[in-house]
Amino acid sequence: MTNASQGDSPSEKHDPYAAFRIYEYRLYLIGWLLASIGTRIQSVAIGWEMYQRTGEALSLGLVGLAQALPTMLLALPAGYLADRFNRPKLVMVSLFAMTLTSAGLAVLSYNQGSITWMYILLALDATAVIIGRPARVALLPQLVPLNVLANAVTWNTSLMQITGVVGPALGGLIIATIDPSFAFVVTAATSLIFMFLLSRFRFGADVKRSAPPTLQTLLAGIHFVWNARIILTMISLDLFGVLLGGAVYLLPIYADDILHVGATGFGWLRAAPAIGAFCMAISMIYLPPMKRAGWRLLISVGAFGVATIIFGFAKSFGLAFAMLFLTGAFDNVSMVVRQTAQQLLTPDHMRGRVSAVTSVFVGASNELGGLESGVVAQYFGPVFSVVSGGIGTLIVVAITAWLSPELRRLGSLHNIKPVAVEPVQEKEIVTAPA
Repeated sequence: MTNASQGDSPSEKHDPYAAFRIYEYRLYLIGWLLASIGTRIQSVAIGWEMYQRTGEALSLGLVGLAQALPTMLLALPAGYLADRFNRPKLVMVSLFAMTLTSAGLAVLSYNQGSITWMYILLALDATAVIIGRPARVALLPQLVPLNVLANAVTWNTSLMQITGVVGPALGGLIIATIDPSFAFVVTAATSLIFMFLLSRFRFGADVKRSAPPTLQTLLAGIHFVWNARIILTMISLDLFGVLLGGAVYLLPIYADDILHVGATGFGWLRAAPAIGAFCMAISMIYLPPMKRAGWRLLISVGAFGVATIIFGFAKSFGLAFAMLFLTGAFDNVSMVVRQTAQQLLTPDHMRGRVSAVTSVFVGASNELGGLESGVVAQYFGPVFSVVSGGIGTLIVVAITAWLSPELRRLGSLHNIKPVAVEPVQEKEIVTAPA
């Protein structure tokens, strides 16, 4: 059980810029933001190119499938690697592989090469991403003290939304004025820059396990999440909400066939959720810490579903943009609650594997949501796909609220203590700093 309560926030003065006072965090953030912008640019380019070259909604769903399969298959081994080996080096290996796959996509795009090979490179790119993701997530508590972690997570989610604004806008501009292939070149360059910045400074000592890899240690993250039911509930809510509300994958169809706004309008539609999320995140940074985080999470996911339904019926660019803006704003609230609670509930030596489990739930659900939306849109139309997904999200919220009194009781995030669950006894050793 969690020790979270509904008590008031701590009495000390709230410092909105606590994380930014740490040099290592600032340097890490620069590289991560640039790489995230590149990833968003690539996502816009691949979605637009696939639909323009095939004209089929199913091709957009297959993009999601190509990215989801590596996440589902490799997330748990990647989590074990993050807890076993040097985390910064794992992230750098991941970034180097992402550079190569983006460069390959640039070549295929420029030469109008095989669609099949583009899917293969997307799957390889997703493989590189998931190998490094648990290690990257687990780096954050090494960069900032635990009493600053909630502030750092909030800044991460808010600044990540800047990448969601800048990336799609730049992606749309590049597609409209230059060529989709150049978007992949830009993505490769940003991965290289992040890798270089990570190599420039030293992290603190890493606590690792000396136990050999076994099925028990590999599945330790699943065992931990299963016992920490509050984490399981939150990531399950996110999984079904995103799985059913994957409207963003259908934006090339809305931009081209329904709203008739072209590549530039498509870029801004892709940016709309991030603009909303950024505005919400900035508000959350300056507002006092929330006292009833559980109810805030449930309400925000429900509001996400309502905004998705209205977007599905939209016939004007303004209404569509506004609803996508709101989906991003509400999604940011749930992201802050879930990520902060997960980091604080999980002991350090389990963070990589627990992050891997959430990657399966959250990361794969994004791509599988794209597959679900694409398949439904192929046979029933894009409007039915989006609206039915929003209705499904509302049903999931209602069921979760009914079945999880622990989530309803979740109070201030500042009062959360680590869960006392030790699924695997491992002897600790300290490795040299990166």
